[in-house]
Amino acid sequence: MFEAKLNGAADSELGYGQLFATLMRRRLLLLGVLLSTMAVSTLLSARKDATYRSSMQLLVESNYEQKANLRGAVPETLFTAPAAVEIDYATQIRLMQSPILLGRAVEALRSEYPDLGLEDLKRGLAVSRVLETEDKIETKILQVDYTSGDPLKSQRVLEVMKNVYLAYNLEQQKLRLSNGLSFIDEQLPTVREEVANAERSLEDFREGQGIIDPEQQATEFAKALNAIAEQRRAIQAEFQDSQMRFRDLQQQLARTPQGAIVASRLSQSQRFRNLLTSLQETELALAEQLVTYTDRSPTVRSLTQQLDRERALLQQEARRILGDRAELSEDKLYTEAQMGEVEMGLAGQLVATQTNLVGLQARDQSLAQAEAQLRNELNQFPQLIAEYNRLQPDITTKRETLQQLLKARQELAIEIGRGGYNWQVVEAPEQGIKTGPRVLTDLLLGTVLGLFLGAMAVFLRESMDDVIHSPEKLTETVALPPLGMVPRLPRSIVGQRWPLGGQLPLSGRSPAALPMLQAAQWPLFRESMDLVYKSLRRSSPVSALRSLAITSALANEGKTLVSIGLALSAARLHQRVLLIDANLRSPSLHHQLNLPNRQGLSTLLSGEDRQPLLHSIGANTDVLTAGPLSSDPVRLLSSDELRDWIRAFEKDYDLVILDSCAVLGVVDAIQTASLCEGVAVVARLDSVSQSSLIQAATALNGLNVIGMIANDVKGAQVAYGRPSGLGALFAESVSNRETAESAGRDAA
Repeated sequence: MFEAKLNGAADSELGYGQLFATLMRRRLLLLGVLLSTMAVSTLLSARKDATYRSSMQLLVESNYEQKANLRGAVPETLFTAPAAVEIDYATQIRLMQSPILLGRAVEALRSEYPDLGLEDLKRGLAVSRVLETEDKIETKILQVDYTSGDPLKSQRVLEVMKNVYLAYNLEQQKLRLSNGLSFIDEQLPTVREEVANAERSLEDFREGQGIIDPEQQATEFAKALNAIAEQRRAIQAEFQDSQMRFRDLQQQLARTPQGAIVASRLSQSQRFRNLLTSLQETELALAEQLVTYTDRSPTVRSLTQQLDRERALLQQEARRILGDRAELSEDKLYTEAQMGEVEMGLAGQLVATQTNLVGLQARDQSLAQAEAQLRNELNQFPQLIAEYNRLQPDITTKRETLQQLLKARQELAIEIGRGGYNWQVVEAPEQGIKTGPRVLTDLLLGTVLGLFLGAMAVFLRESMDDVIHSPEKLTETVALPPLGMVPRLPRSIVGQRWPLGGQLPLSGRSPAALPMLQAAQWPLFRESMDLVYKSLRRSSPVSALRSLAITSALANEGKTLVSIGLALSAARLHQRVLLIDANLRSPSLHHQLNLPNRQGLSTLLSGEDRQPLLHSIGANTDVLTAGPLSSDPVRLLSSDELRDWIRAFEKDYDLVILDSCAVLGVVDAIQTASLCEGVAVVARLDSVSQSSLIQAATALNGLNVIGMIANDVKGAQVAYGRPSGLGALFAESVSNRETAESAGRDAA
């Protein structure tokens, strides 16, 4: 997680810094491409012929505006495109640069300029729309420019082009309007036929159904139906009132309507009443005689016979009055024929009420039949209305289309007579003014192009370069923690004597014989090595780092210098340090420190020496040289004696540093590193390649690789432990990692 965060910080914070560093590193290539491009642009500009440009401006407006009613008067599918007169400036500009118009101009200019061709005219002509200066609004003005080597020619060409534009525009406008009339004339017969067919369909519908407007007739039917329903409700209300009255009269008379009629008729017949009176008188006389005489009395018999005759006459009269259906008993005839005036009036009302009830029922039934018939006919109207609504709008639409076509034809005919666009010359062509060559502009463009091409060349060369040039690229290449960086040693410090503070016994030795030791005392180098040593102590997973192998991917990456610097820094911090030259193939430590090499690590491992010959180079600092070269260094480095001696040295010294050989090519460094508690990899910038470093990191996989030291960093400045410049991020990442580890230990 720490490595991903570090790389992300490098990408986001130093993107511009890396870009600048790349350009500075390849500055010679960038400068070469820039100067070459500038030289070429200057040469080409100097060889250009003089050019002159003439301009004219034309105001483009139409003689008429497209009316809103004309735009919506005709269906879009029929007439919108031909009738549109809105100015399309983009199309106008393309037409003004088209070969057709340019060809006309070439023909018109052939007598004056026979060498002028279509391509020459097209190459020198430019048409653009003029912008309003303040608000940057496009105007209705078109500007035409022509560039040529002759100022008079540029003016003459524009004059001819002006005439060509005006003539062609009028021709095209008239042609478009004429095409519009032709289109309308083609559509008129078809539209008329469609109108006639639609009218015939509506006429057939009306004749077949016997109606003119089904919606209006349906409305009338609905009104009639509502009126019938209202009448029925009134009849039903009247019927209920009559029923109630009928029951009241029937209760008062205690007769049925038929009985009331019979009683009324009998009571109103004078003859019947006379016969009834005579019968009653005879009955009375007979009753009086029966009181005195028996039935055998002649008077009684005579009265009885008379009574029978009168009864027969009474029945006969009752049948005459009431008809053959009326058969009433004698008692009934007596009672029914003796009604008073009030009873006769009630009887008349009862009969009239019954008659009214019968009439109301008949009317209600008639209205019900009429209502049912109306409803049946009204139910058929939705289908008729749908059919009518389909036919009627079709006729209306086709009639409107016909009217619109006729109106559009009339308006187009007027527009043809009025002409097309109204072109006004705002600025006439004048004699061309000189526009080139512009040496300063060409030089500026060449500079910009040179910078661009130079940057492209730099980044192309950088993409092909596998060498690591910056600490940031180093941390991106391999996932090893950064331990610190060593600044590049200036040449001026070699041979100088720095105040050593009693650390190094240089007395009696030639300063020129100790270049590496003197370089190790350079203040900036010493500060950077102190930072590396501190990072080593904090980064080691072992509680106390006792042995450390210093190696690199390739040879000549500064392992020996870093080993000496670490040894001196640890000794200055009161640590007893032993520096061992473990490079048995090409040892260099004794040369750098001007020490004898007759005895050393090789003689100690081979058994020639029983005790190591140690050389002191200062307080708390001893050195064990490599010794004479061995024919088989791998055998010596893989022996148990080396492991035993390292363990013995770890007991006597606080830190044992082994200056090993390079990782790639031989197994010596891996073997040496496997015997130490930690491994540090030195990488020299501008020397080691990405592939070599990745291979070395892969080879050291599984070992306790503590981190990586960037060597030979250019521009790195260290003051009071604060690096800056190109290596600032590398040092900052070290500090951040140390802070995180310290916080982790405090939390634990």
